[in-house]
Amino acid sequence: MHRRALLASAGLLLVPLSARAQQREVSVTIYNSDLALVEDARPLDLKAGRQKLEFKDVSAQIRPETVSLSAPGVTILEQNFDYDLLTPSKLMEKAVGQQVRIVRTNPGDGKETTEVATVLAANEGVVLKIGDRIEVLRDDGVPTRVIFDKVPETLRARPTLSVNVEAASAGPRQAKLSYLTSGLSWKADYVAMFDEAKSALDLQGWITLSNTSGTAFENAKTQLVAGEVNQLSQNNGYRPPRRGTPGVISAGTESGTGERVADYYLYPLPERTTIAANQNKQVGFLSAQGVAAKKVYEVREGWFVSQGEPAKAVVAIQFSNAKLAGLGSQLPAGTMRVYMRDAAGDPKFVGENAIGHTPAGSELSIKIGEAFDVSSQATLVSETKVSKTRSRYEMKYLLRNAKDQPVTVELRQGGLWRDGEVKAESLKSRRIDARTLGWSVPVPANGETTLTFTVETGW
Repeated sequence: MHRRALLASAGLLLVPLSARAQQREVSVTIYNSDLALVEDARPLDLKAGRQKLEFKDVSAQIRPETVSLSAPGVTILEQNFDYDLLTPSKLMEKAVGQQVRIVRTNPGDGKETTEVATVLAANEGVVLKIGDRIEVLRDDGVPTRVIFDKVPETLRARPTLSVNVEAASAGPRQAKLSYLTSGLSWKADYVAMFDEAKSALDLQGWITLSNTSGTAFENAKTQLVAGEVNQLSQNNGYRPPRRGTPGVISAGTESGTGERVADYYLYPLPERTTIAANQNKQVGFLSAQGVAAKKVYEVREGWFVSQGEPAKAVVAIQFSNAKLAGLGSQLPAGTMRVYMRDAAGDPKFVGENAIGHTPAGSELSIKIGEAFDVSSQATLVSETKVSKTRSRYEMKYLLRNAKDQPVTVELRQGGLWRDGEVKAESLKSRRIDARTLGWSVPVPANGETTLTFTVETGW
């Protein structure tokens, strides 16, 4: 018995009268991590004293320990959540030890024969005792059906909550139920149309709702929460937070648009919607045109090593979601797909990548692929031990460009530790973060550029 969980379900179905269905007020708040908060307010029509109520269509994945139900003058005495659903296999399992009727139809003349059988087992198959013989029920081409006298009380056609309550008095009253459930989630998807000549992109954002909870939520007020709420893992241990934000070069400092709760952003859908069972639903939530953007070639190295062969540079689209760049909105985590128009003006898909929850004012870099004509090859020229805890590394990068136009390669060198510093360099660097240096390296058309630098770092 799950007392609180069943309370939640009880509130959902406390009005069995279809005439009152239009008065039901359902709100669903959906999180990114397969989690949703269901709030259900509806009228009750009870008699005085003890009574048993059954409520169908509650979420089959309800979390019983999270249920809360309140109704004036009503005391919950006991609740049971029946999630053993009626299926042919379940029906046969419940019939073990009982008698059923087996009806077979002769394919030749269409005559039916009926035998009474006792179900001995229903595990990987059904074993029957018919008279003095033991038989395995199988699909051998002979039309066969099994007739049961009744449906067991423990099997339900839909997830059902039964509740024993004590009502102080008869009459209508308002109940409010809330509970957490799995089986509801959402994700963001972005379509970016990039115009390289104009250094701009048009961005559309779509939200995809997914409902595998086992029930439908009709005409529900729906809002989405962007952010990672902390939850205990299935083994009841602490789940460490994720580190880093995919696609983000630097996090922003602008206040985003929209409503917040705690440190999360809320995205309410503009209209009530029905989230059907086993359904994916898409809703638009962002549209921006002319956002400043550029295509870049990136090379990222995490340590000071030589490469035996040239590596292709990464092709990425960089843009900012700052107000001055034409966007000014936080971006929920999701997948960003980039398109460009060909010579005929038709859009072509050129790549996709994931982004994390991104505050407004951030700088983003969306990897769309690898360059065919731009490469990099690193060489560790020397490694010198300066002291017990410090070393000096002399690096050389050969950047080649087989395109008929010049390009700029954004090179990122990681590996700096405590008190890391640049001792010499052929091109001015900038500090990206505590462990990373960056260079913007121009490479001429059909040519090459060599970048050299020496750094010291300790640990």
